[in-house]
Amino acid sequence: MVGDVKSLPAPVGGWNARESIADMPEKDAAQMDDMFPNTTDVMLRKGYSQFATGIAGVVETLAAYSSATKSELFAVAQNAIYDVTAGGAVGAPVVTGLTNARWQHVNFGVPGADQWLCMVNGVDKFYAYNGTTWTAIDSTSTPGITGVNTTDLIHINVFKRRLWFVQRNTSKVWYLPVDSIGGAAQSIDMGALFTSGGSLMAMGTWTLDAGEGLDDHAIFLSSKGQIAVYKGTDPASADTWSLIGVYDVGSPIGRRCFMKFGGDLLVITRDGVLPLAKALLSSRVTPHVAITDKIQSAVADSVANYGGNFGWQLVQYPNANMLLLNVPLASNLHHQYVMNTITGAWCRFKGGWDASCWEVYDDEIYFGANGFVGHAWNTNADNGSNITGDVIPAFSYFGNRAQEKRWTMARPIIQADGVPAVLLGINTDFDTTTPVGTPTLTPTTVGLWDSAIWDQDVWGGFQIQKNWQTVSGLGYAASLHMVVTSRNYTVKWQATDFVFERGGVL
Repeated sequence: MVGDVKSLPAPVGGWNARESIADMPEKDAAQMDDMFPNTTDVMLRKGYSQFATGIAGVVETLAAYSSATKSELFAVAQNAIYDVTAGGAVGAPVVTGLTNARWQHVNFGVPGADQWLCMVNGVDKFYAYNGTTWTAIDSTSTPGITGVNTTDLIHINVFKRRLWFVQRNTSKVWYLPVDSIGGAAQSIDMGALFTSGGSLMAMGTWTLDAGEGLDDHAIFLSSKGQIAVYKGTDPASADTWSLIGVYDVGSPIGRRCFMKFGGDLLVITRDGVLPLAKALLSSRVTPHVAITDKIQSAVADSVANYGGNFGWQLVQYPNANMLLLNVPLASNLHHQYVMNTITGAWCRFKGGWDASCWEVYDDEIYFGANGFVGHAWNTNADNGSNITGDVIPAFSYFGNRAQEKRWTMARPIIQADGVPAVLLGINTDFDTTTPVGTPTLTPTTVGLWDSAIWDQDVWGGFQIQKNWQTVSGLGYAASLHMVVTSRNYTVKWQATDFVFERGGVL
């Protein structure tokens, strides 16, 4: 037997649910739960605190209002809207008597007048908030909308200084006059364009460089996955409104299927999360255009099993270079597929964030849950509880596929500002069994300046932990299965050193 040592980087390439587990790049991971792949390390995800409490029912919509003078956050649960701007225990609802809590919303500014938060859900009247008053808008209200029953409006978008609405269970889209929150609504029926049938699901605004500089296109998506693309300003004029084309993508998942992403528009479909610029060029013949391509088998399984559940949503959180895809497994049970927006590496958050909806408010990220609004990524605990990460890096043949090996020691290089509980196990020849045991954690109390006792208290700050651990594994390929439990610490995994012995080919 010949002794050897090898160092492998932490799996910053993220979760890979596409390649064979026997032929995966060494920087990837066969499993990455509740660990986020940064550019230079893999960190235990941050947690959340309960921001607003005392809400009756599940918060299924979070809507941020922003004007030149104020920012506010509203939560919708069951039949009521709550002002949760200040956090803490909520008071009485600001709106009651609603039919459901599943609203689509936009902010819309009227020049020289109010900034409005506009919301529709397809069963209640169109609600608008101007920073002071909530108004249920119909044909007799002020402002008011004529030409369409506002209880039929289920999706809303802003395009070319107009409010646009999708009518529930039809192929019609409605629009208002320029710079207006009310007025006579006009309709366009997209039915003739959607040759696969279905109804109009959602509308989005797509910004791209079409050769004449930056411009906006109106995107209309059917429930069967056909997209009509229009260019122009005034839909009533053939001179200023024209159809660019109709394209096929996968069927959309949920009403909240669109999200602006830089200069592109992302859409959640049965083919994965697609950037529109590439999706329209491929027309479903090139599946690798999806930004979820690396985890597509996991996304496909989730869509097949849970695609009809409410709660699918994309949200970008720039402060952490993070894009989250919310996956509703069941009532009060959600996962998130999470991408590093710098590297495109993915992971899964499967414990702790039971989020029905998401919103970025004042540059922080919040989610709605059963009875409360959570402030995410703001602490190193889940509302005071431990966070546990579970990672299986890609299996490595350690330089020789045909030679058997025996692994005896491993040394993960971990940077932390405390002492997390770490459970290690060598998995060989593509076995993914979890290491035996349960990490136990007793958080260390660090010393405070001007009150700590020299030589007795533990000083805070990051420390590198690189202790050799005995492991035992025999096979041709191996992976260090790591389970990390922590509370109130930042934990970052940078690399792992191995000691192993080479054997024969039999």
